[in-house]
Amino acid sequence: MSQRLTPLEIMTKLISFPTVSRDSNLPLVSWVEGYLRGHGIESHRWPDPDQPHKAALFAHVGPAEEGAVVLSGHTDVVPVDGQPWDTDPFTVTERDGKYFGRGTCDMKGFDALAIWALVEARYANVKRPLQLALSFDEEIGCTGAPPMIVAMQDVLPKGSAVIVGEPSMMQAVTGHKGGFGYATHIVGFEVHSSIMHTGVNAIMAAAPLIDWANTRNVENMAAEPSDIAAVFDPPWTTCHVGMIQGGTAHNITAKDCRFMMDFRVVPGEEAGQWRDAYLQQTRQAEAQMQAVHPEARIEISETFAVPALVPEQDGEAETLVRALTGDNANHVVSYGTEAGQFQEAGYSAVICGPGDIAQAHQPNEFISVAQFEAGHVFMARLVQKLSD
Repeated sequence: MSQRLTPLEIMTKLISFPTVSRDSNLPLVSWVEGYLRGHGIESHRWPDPDQPHKAALFAHVGPAEEGAVVLSGHTDVVPVDGQPWDTDPFTVTERDGKYFGRGTCDMKGFDALAIWALVEARYANVKRPLQLALSFDEEIGCTGAPPMIVAMQDVLPKGSAVIVGEPSMMQAVTGHKGGFGYATHIVGFEVHSSIMHTGVNAIMAAAPLIDWANTRNVENMAAEPSDIAAVFDPPWTTCHVGMIQGGTAHNITAKDCRFMMDFRVVPGEEAGQWRDAYLQQTRQAEAQMQAVHPEARIEISETFAVPALVPEQDGEAETLVRALTGDNANHVVSYGTEAGQFQEAGYSAVICGPGDIAQAHQPNEFISVAQFEAGHVFMARLVQKLSD
């Protein structure tokens, strides 16, 4: 039998693995497997066939029956490159009532608490099962969770209530926007800028597409929001371009221009309608380009798609979290999480985790000691409730 580690000891171990999304998470997965095995818990690894250096992990304790509470977290973190850290980002440092380290807030703090709870549930002989689900590639578009959710249902009895532990200050978040993004590559035709009318400038061809997004934002902002959209900030679907690159010289029409068109869709609106609208704009722009030169084109590919988390009427997951936290206020967020993907797969889902989302992805990322301890209390109450 292995030693039962404290949540802080588990978090410290998890933080020591630099699981930036571009890199492997297998050392972390192997450590969790071994730790759970030492406590008599069988876990299941789902390796990504397209990325053999990454895997999801899930486990079940308690009766071998459906209806488990599922604790869901992701193992990947964002890079620290270029950020001015005052401490080693992959070593937990306690100072001024805070635990500093990459992932302490988003979201290895919750992962540690969930692993602790699973082990405690094993020794408590819970009457209702508890499951752990650790995904990968959440930070690059929640792409690792959907295949994990499918794999879980092939191996474990299906759970019913999912708690996704993104930082919410231990509040019950019952809704979030959906999101998707298109990598857009405008391929123009190079000529000297003095005869630009005979070429296709990819940057200038991209400009109307970006301006289309500006126009949609103005229209959406001015429209009367629906009842469900009104609780979000902002209460409308947003279209956004955050990065753009292209061109080789000021006196050459740009051959290439690349940008990401990102949509955050309020619940109640169809993401498919926004997809169709953007694709129609790209087709029109491409036709104009090809009228000048037939080799010009627009290449687009969807890089991520995250369904909205729709507030549930008397949802099981929400009811459970409210009973454990005493939080009866309404909370929604505009960022996306894996909660919508679990909900889409037939689970009741809610977001509740320690820490402030404002700290996520920041240099000197931290979770307050008080928030981490609040998460610990929450997990202890959950294990007790599953044991009653």
